[in-house]
Formats: sequence, C-alpha cells, structure tokens
Amino acid sequence: MNEIEVDVAVIGAGTAGMAAFRAARLAGVSAVLIESGEFGTTCARVGCMPSKLLLAAANGLHDAQALAPRGIEGTHELDADHARVLDYVRRERDSFVKSVLAEIDALPDGSLLRGQARFESPTRLAVGDHTRVAAKRIVIATGAAPTVPDELKVFGDTLITSDDLFELRTLPKRIAVFGAGPIALELGQALARLGVEIFMFGKSGHVAALSDKPVRDALVAALADEFHLDADAKLDEMSLRDGKPFLRFASAEGETRAESFDLVLAATGRAPNLKPLALENAGIDLNEKGVPRFDETTMQCGKSAIFVAGDCDGTRPWLHDAADEGKLAGDNAARFPDVRAVKRKVPFSLVFSEPQVAIVGASYDKLDKQMTVTGEASFENQGRSRVMRQNRGLLHVYADAKTGKLRGAQGCGPAMEHLGHLLAWALQLELTLDEALKLPFYHPVVEEGLRSALKDADRKCYEERSETPPSLPSAAGC
Repeated sequence: MNEIEVDVAVIGAGTAGMAAFRAARLAGVSAVLIESGEFGTTCARVGCMPSKLLLAAANGLHDAQALAPRGIEGTHELDADHARVLDYVRRERDSFVKSVLAEIDALPDGSLLRGQARFESPTRLAVGDHTRVAAKRIVIATGAAPTVPDELKVFGDTLITSDDLFELRTLPKRIAVFGAGPIALELGQALARLGVEIFMFGKSGHVAALSDKPVRDALVAALADEFHLDADAKLDEMSLRDGKPFLRFASAEGETRAESFDLVLAATGRAPNLKPLALENAGIDLNEKGVPRFDETTMQCGKSAIFVAGDCDGTRPWLHDAADEGKLAGDNAARFPDVRAVKRKVPFSLVFSEPQVAIVGASYDKLDKQMTVTGEASFENQGRSRVMRQNRGLLHVYADAKTGKLRGAQGCGPAMEHLGHLLAWALQLELTLDEALKLPFYHPVVEEGLRSALKDADRKCYEERSETPPSLPSAAGC
C-alpha cells in the first residue's frame, strides 16, 4: 500500500467535509480529502435542491388550479406531464451538482483520495486496499443515508427511498409514504399536487419534528385536506399481492381499510454513515447508536485529535449547520491541541410544505413550562394570509415568564421560511419581547402574525408579574 503523511485527514467530501478541508488548508496545514461515494453533496444531488425543484413545479400547478375562486377561468384544465416534470427536476438538479463537481475538480493534485476509509488506529487510516494515511488529526464527515425499516423490505423492488425518487422516469398513480418527517411531508405533498394519490403513514404521532401539539395538530389538519395522513398509523398487514404493495390498516374512524399501491416510499429518516469506519479502532467514546460523543462547541471527540462534523454526528441535519460544523472542525483540527470553543448559532429548521413549518431555538418539550409563557397567533384570519389564500396554520412563540426573553418558537403557516429567520435572528441577538415589539412591522404583511404572537406572549409575561404592559400600536384593523 502507498504510505502518506498529513496534518489533517478529512473523511467525506460533502458539505461538512469540504468546509473542513478548506478550513484546514486556509490554516496552512497539509490536508487530504477522502471520499468513497459520489461527489455532489446530499443537498445538491438527492436532498434540498431536487426536493425544492419538485415542490416548485407541484406548487405552481396547485396555485394555478386555485385561481378559479378569484375569477380566473380555465385553470382546472391544467395538468402535469410527469415525465417532463421529472426530467426538468433532474436537469436543474444536475446544474447544482455541476457547481460542486467544479470545486472538486479544482482541488490541488494529490489532495483527494478515492476509497473507503477505515481506522486502523486513532491516527492511521486505510483507504481501500491502496493507501495508508498517517494523520496527526482526523475529521469524520461521512454524512447520512436513508434508513429503511426491516418491515418495509417485504415490498421488494416496489420500495424506494427519497434518494431513488428523483431517478424515476414517470410517476405512478398511487404511492404509500412511510414517515411523516420533513422529507416525507415535502415529497408527499409535491407528489399529491402533481396528481399522485398519496397515503402517508406516520408513527407515534410524530409530524415534521414538531413537539408542540396544537401546532402539530394545525399542520396535520391542513395537510389532511390534500392527502391521506395518519400520524399514528396502525397497520394490520403489509404484503405484496400480485406484485403490488398491499396494506390493511385502520382508518381515522376506526374502520378497516385495504388498499393497493404502485410504489412504497420509505421516508423514515436518515442515519449516520459510520459503520464502515471501524470506529472501534479510533479510541473514542461512542453513544448507544454508535455515534462519536463530541463537544458541539468544538466538534472534538473527547480530548482526542479526532473531530466530527455534519449529518454523521446525529445532531443538526441541516446544510447550514453542516457547513458551520465543518469549518469549526477543520479550524480546530488544524490548530490542535489549541482547540477553541465557539458559541453555536441558534437551532433553526424549516419544512417547505404548505403550510410551511419553522422550529427555532429551545425545544418546546425541554422548556420549563412553569417559567415559560406561550404567545399564539392563528393565520386563519390574518389579513395578508387571507389575501394570498394561504390562511392556515398556527404560530407559538416561547419566552421566559419573568424576563420576557425569547426562548424559541414552533409554527406552521404561510411564509414561515421568513418568519423563522426573523425569530432566529431575534433569539441569536437575545432579544426580549419588549425589544422585538419595538421593531418595525409593515402592513399588510404576514409578519403581522408574528407580531400578534409576540404581543400575546408579552401580555402574559406582564400578567405573570402583575404589571401593566406598555402601550403598543395595534394592527391597522386587520
């Protein structure tokens, strides 16, 4: 085997791995990037970008068909050519992938190794059967892959994952979707709006990672108007009949239903790609799921010279965090043992269904409920939302009952991708409700719904303190 020595070895050339490699190189140390799979990042190839392209096409059709109540004629005659839609998604997806591949092609000679890496010791890696790397520090950034529960494997070749969906040449008439998380909701709604009959089966009531039940219930009610959604499915039979997936399950009314499908989509989450690494030789502690234990402020595994970043660490499965973690891991690997902690950005996630979902800051189920007030705003009668005919959803903001300091938020509704950013910025700046309410809100905009939630929370804070709230301008009649 070839033998090479470097300061930093980065395993994985996705978003986190590329960020770690760049950071190490900028710090002036020697680095090598190791990759065994396809280049292009999960986001560009099978994640964020193709799913949003599919949603954009589906939402365009849905919005056009919804124009009839506004007096626009002929919109019901529109239809989707599934083959052309999927071809469009792949072509645009490939454009995003191409930009990533260009960055790979520009890597310095000798800095990229192809093959599966595995630990031989805490500072030695074998790459395939051709190279041994002696690295002073190592960054693990191997990403994650779709999980497929064993019970779904009965569907054989009719079972696909989200990674497979975008390679379909056309769409079938009926698809059963297992999972009710972000991936399932985005793809399930897109397919439904493109004319596919969708049955979605969740588990234990979990939907979109929402832990605030009223918000979750509002989302389920809105989505259930478009396709069958059972967040706590009870299935009596899963099998193949005449080569087609067959399900027997209880309906919401308690009646037994039996349905056949053309495909089954497993959208039950993603799991870290760690098993091939032989982490038992790395000399680091692993949790019960086999994921390295690490410090989120440094990305360092214990006191070792091994760092972890991105989806493989099992914490924040979002591209912006993968990039942040990769840079942090690369910086600290380069300067090891002078490892420096940073204050991480506020946790922030979005689901691009309609209604959109935003989860910001502290997890609702981990808040001290006795010390927390919840401000609420419904979008059903919110002015701008009604104008857009997107007046569905509910927003909850959480604040410290004594200080009024914002702690987090969960919501579903229109323009949540924008409201979520405002909330994330307010939390990052450690604003109180009073400070947030002194900021400008235009009229008529969806952001007025955010102001309503903030005002509701602020009023409850003053009630907790038995004080009178300051006079605040009201919305302009709507």
